[in-house]
Order: sequence, then C-alpha cells, then structure tokens
Amino acid sequence: MSPYILLGFFIAGLLHAFVPARVMSRHLAGTGWRSVVKAALIGVPLPLCSCGVLPTAVAMRRNGASNAASSSFLIATPQTGVDSIAATYSLLGPAFAVVRPVAALVTAFAGGCLVGKAEKATADTGSCRLDAKDRADEAELLTFAGKMRSALYYGFFQMVQSIGKWLVLGLVIAALITVCVPAEFFVSLADRPLLAMLAVVVIAVPMYVCATGSIPIALSLMLKGLSPGTALVLLMAGPAANFASVTVISRTMGRRSAVVYLGSIVAGAICFGLAIDYMLPREWFVAPLTAMHGACHGAVSLSVFDTVCSVILVVLLAIAFASQIYNRKHQNIKDMTKEYHIKGMSCAHCKATVEKNLARIAGVTSVTVDLSSGVAYVEGEHDRDAVIEKIGEIGFDFVEA
Repeated sequence: MSPYILLGFFIAGLLHAFVPARVMSRHLAGTGWRSVVKAALIGVPLPLCSCGVLPTAVAMRRNGASNAASSSFLIATPQTGVDSIAATYSLLGPAFAVVRPVAALVTAFAGGCLVGKAEKATADTGSCRLDAKDRADEAELLTFAGKMRSALYYGFFQMVQSIGKWLVLGLVIAALITVCVPAEFFVSLADRPLLAMLAVVVIAVPMYVCATGSIPIALSLMLKGLSPGTALVLLMAGPAANFASVTVISRTMGRRSAVVYLGSIVAGAICFGLAIDYMLPREWFVAPLTAMHGACHGAVSLSVFDTVCSVILVVLLAIAFASQIYNRKHQNIKDMTKEYHIKGMSCAHCKATVEKNLARIAGVTSVTVDLSSGVAYVEGEHDRDAVIEKIGEIGFDFVEA
C-alpha cells in the first residue's frame, strides 16, 4: 500500500501548493448535485487506492471543497481507476469492466448528495477554516521551486501529522481482520446470495483491499461458487471503505458524514449486486471464468520498490509522531501565560491559522497550539478578551476550561 499512500500525500501537496483555494471553492464548494458530479467524474479514472485517496480528499476539503463533493470523490476514486478497469476487463471480462465504473459513479453521486443534505441540516464544526485570500496571495508570490517545496512540506509533513495516527490505527485493525478471517468462510453461503453479500460487506468493509488487488479475490470467490453480484459487492465495498478511511473521514469531516459515506457504499454495493444477480444474464459475468481459472493467487510478493516506499512511509510517520511529542514536552516546560481551549481545529492548517492570527495581538510574544488537546498556549501580557474575539473572527469557538 505504501506507494499509493505516498502518491496520495504527494497529490495532496500539489493541490495545496498549485491549486488556489478559490478554484476549488468555485467548482466543488456547493452541496448541490453539480459539485458532486464533478468530484465523482474526477475520481473515477484516478488510480488511487482507498488509503492513497484519503490525503488527496482531505486536501480538497481544506482547499474549499464541500463535504458533499469530498465524499463523492472518496467514494468514486478507490473503487475504480484506469489501471483497475483494464485489470477488471482482463480477469473478469467486459461486463464487469463496464458495470464497475458505472456503479462507482452512481454510488458516489448518491452518497455525495446525501452528505450534502446532512451538511445543510447541521453546522459543519469539523471542517478546516482557512483564510482563502491569504492562501491565494501567498501561493501567487511563490516561484515554481517554492511551490514544490511547499507541496512536499505540506504533503509529507503536515498531512502526515494530521492523519497519520488515524491511518495507522485503521491499518492495524484492517490487518488483523484480513489475517484472521479466511476466504473459505464465504463458500458455505454460495446458495444464499443476499446473505453472502451481507457477509462480504461485514468482512470487506473493515479490511483493506485496493481496487486492483480486489479483482483476483473476487475471481476466486466466484470460482468457489459465489454469485457475480456477491463478487461485485467485494469489488465496491472492499476498496471504498475500511477502518482507515472511516476513522480519517470521521475526524476531518465529522461523524455524520462518515456514517452517510459508509452507508452509501454498503447500500450501493448490495443494490448493484442484486441487480446483477437478478436482472442481468449470468452468462455475461461467468463466461470468462474458465479461461481465467489460473489467474487466482493468494500470495503477496513485495518488490524492492514497495519495500523502499514502506521504509519511507514509516520514517515519515516516525518524524511526525516525534515532532508532536517534542512539541508537547516543549510546551510543558515553557512558562505559558494563559491557556485557551479552542473548538473546531482539525488539522495542521487550523493550527497554523490560529498561531498566526493570535500572534498579531498586541502584547503577545509567543503562541503555540497543541492540536490534539485543542489548547492554545499564549505568552506575554495581552488582553484575554482580544484573544477570545480573534478566535471567533477566524472561525473557531472558544471553550471555557
């Protein structure tokens, strides 16, 4: 997974450095169907896995995209990609190659619209507040080399700090489930498609499997007797949802969006699975199986490139975690004048925005924000009411300790 995760961090950095917030806001800021469709159409061909897409989608959200558009992008992107569509055609045949991206597009549209309705019904307190004007002005002043440095710093340091803990937690849980639950569990459900689909959802949603890697697994399940619709459920639910995705989405977009996101994927996968089993000719989907019988494989081999990427990812995570620990210890030994508990900070940019604005207040000599606890440590002889007022002006909420 590590090459795709690193690719996702890199794309997130490029979005941050090269795409002005006003552009993202203009096309993907609304909760209506147009922004949802645009996000889904962007996501369907991108070759990003469910974890690789996370930093990209989070960066979109922080650059001005709505929860609705970001969720649509999150649902559509990991299910397909130009690489997985080609691999689907080669292993499962043309029917699956056509149905799979169509199902991803429809599911992403429905899920994005539902998240949009939920977004209208409640205040979005978990999103990142950015000063779009300042961001745009700063980006325009940078040279290409400066923007690349900004992209690398944001993607491989700030983004890793923001979602690294949740990514690791999700991957550990997913790894345990993947190892402990055997594929043979589904064989006994071959004669009951709906029950088999529900079982696949229960197992596939928490575990990690990429869009391309899910293809031989789906093929092996069909060769063991499961229906084509059940295989499609795995192809949709496996790549689009896992613990890593759900934990990060819940953290960055709110629990309501995470629940709607997950529910849309599950409902869409089962609906399309039932449609394949009961509305389309079975021959379209089972004919290629005989020729592809030898394509199934369960072993995982790691190339030198995969191993190097894994080492790089571990180093980045270690640096991010060590930096956070150092900052906490450094804060504890400093003589902080006052502490301010702030609600609504969700990322490194929130932290930077608060520190930059509070530092401008008269009398403030130093500002340090502990993102995990939501506390701003402000040094210097300053007006407490001015700090509280500034917190509200930049879009956050002051909370009495």
